Amino acid sequence: MARIKSLTIEELAERGIDTSPFLADFAELPGSITTLGYRPDILQATLGLWTAIMGAGRVAADLKYMAGYLASRAAGCQYCSAHTASNAAHSGASVEKIAAIWDYERSPLFSQAERAALSFAVLAGQSPSGVTDAAMAQLAVHFDEQQIVELLAVIALYGFFNRWNDSLATTLEETPRRFGEAHLAGQGWQIGNHAG
Repeated sequence: MARIKSLTIEELAERGIDTSPFLADFAELPGSITTLGYRPDILQATLGLWTAIMGAGRVAADLKYMAGYLASRAAGCQYCSAHTASNAAHSGASVEKIAAIWDYERSPLFSQAERAALSFAVLAGQSPSGVTDAAMAQLAVHFDEQQIVELLAVIALYGFFNRWNDSLATTLEETPRRFGEAHLAGQGWQIGNHAG
């Protein structure tokens, strides 16, 4: 059960929060938005960060979401794992690729660049960070400094959301929940304390 009551769209509007930008990226309003809404200034800052990191950049959207997925799984956040995997599929990653993601080092579905990025995501998603000089060198073979900053920003952003949603036991919305149950359960995903 969620540990803080989610604000409704109407309650968010009363606080001056326009929810339409969030609904451009998600089928339902994410629970983290409905709780961040208690502090509209923090929510707006989070939206700015989200837009800068997950919007157009030099790293493909599906790779960003796959990196967010592995970082979230490394952190143990079932809520963000379902969201990122669902969004990866929505951004162009095949369901087969997402199902094979834990075998990214060997699966022919992943390029060498994707392997380096996903390995980096697993290491950077750990606490403390497991990133080594060797991992950075491998990443630099495929990505320039701007792209590395973009990838790390995705992982750090999901670090924030991982802690937010796990601490509050945010209820997982229907679309990512269905995706998780259909496509992630075989990889050990469980809804955990996000069932509502």
